Amino acid sequence: MKTQKAIKDRRSIKYFDADHQMTAEEIDELLSLAALSPTAFNVQHWRFVVVDDPELRKAIRAHSWDQAQVTDASLLLVLCADLKAWEKQPERYWAKADKEVSEFMLPAIKAYYSTKTRVQRDEAMRSCGIAAQTIMLAAKAMGYDSCPMDGFDFNRVAQLIRLPQDHIISMFITVGKATKKPWPRPGQLPLEELVIKNQFNPRSPKPQSEIKTEPMAEVSDEVVTEVKPKAKPKAKPKVKAKD
Repeated sequence: MKTQKAIKDRRSIKYFDADHQMTAEEIDELLSLAALSPTAFNVQHWRFVVVDDPELRKAIRAHSWDQAQVTDASLLLVLCADLKAWEKQPERYWAKADKEVSEFMLPAIKAYYSTKTRVQRDEAMRSCGIAAQTIMLAAKAMGYDSCPMDGFDFNRVAQLIRLPQDHIISMFITVGKATKKPWPRPGQLPLEELVIKNQFNPRSPKPQSEIKTEPMAEVSDEVVTEVKPKAKPKAKPKVKAKD
């Protein structure tokens, strides 16, 4: 299948043949193609959790709004990212490069990621997004359908798959044989609205450089096990108006 056709034919499928099974060779091929996706500094943050335990799938479905594709799809992938991949034997990522290239890249990796929690998270999520699209297009080319998902309790699923503290979940991807056709595409925005040449309209709101913003808070890498509701503020005593 041509790439253009795979892009046009790919749709998010909700209903799969629960009796269909992908072969181990097909799953290996799909993930091998995903592993060719690009990442910043070739760090390869993604971790593909293949959930094939039926009971674990049922437990995950219970925390995914009871969506049928979680248990019925031939393949359930929990697409995760290792936030600290950049510092875990980074020489592996450039082992086959020329010496002068690796000697340049390894210090550059450290300088780019070290102490920058937001950068670590942003790059990991970008990499997962690219890998996810590779998986879905490759699946379509192999004759399968897919569905990217974020409709689930991230914290509960993290507990179920025993996600390490320095990892995050990006999304689910389900792959399998569709049993229902998707509805017609609901409507794509025209390119005239999506494509900006060179610069945004000078009459539009102030550009980012002119907008004062508060610095973003760092995002915790830890899995939240329980979220407690905030206590209601105590009512202030009434003060009589002065004469």
